[in-house]
This record gives sequence, C-alpha cells and structure tokens, in this order.
Amino acid sequence: MMKYLLILFVIVLLFGTKKLPELGKSFGQSLKEFKKETKELTEEDDKNA
Repeated sequence: MMKYLLILFVIVLLFGTKKLPELGKSFGQSLKEFKKETKELTEEDDKNA
C-alpha cells in the first residue's frame, strides 16, 4: 500500500495537479480502446477457428 502512495506522490510532483485529470482521461480512453481491439481480435480468431 505504501508503494502506491509513493508512486502517486511522485506522479503529482512530476505532472502537477492540473494535469492529472487529463492524464486520467487519456489513460482511460487508451485502456478502453485496447480492450475493444483485444475483444475484436479474439472474436475474429474464434470465427477463423
């Protein structure tokens, strides 16, 4: 638990509090797109099998 707080502290120091919402939003969008592409590839693979 302590290491997560340390990581969060370092991120806040590096990017500042104003940039954190933007980073969170872009990370969420990237993760959503990655899951979508992974799902499509899995479905495509299942159709070909």
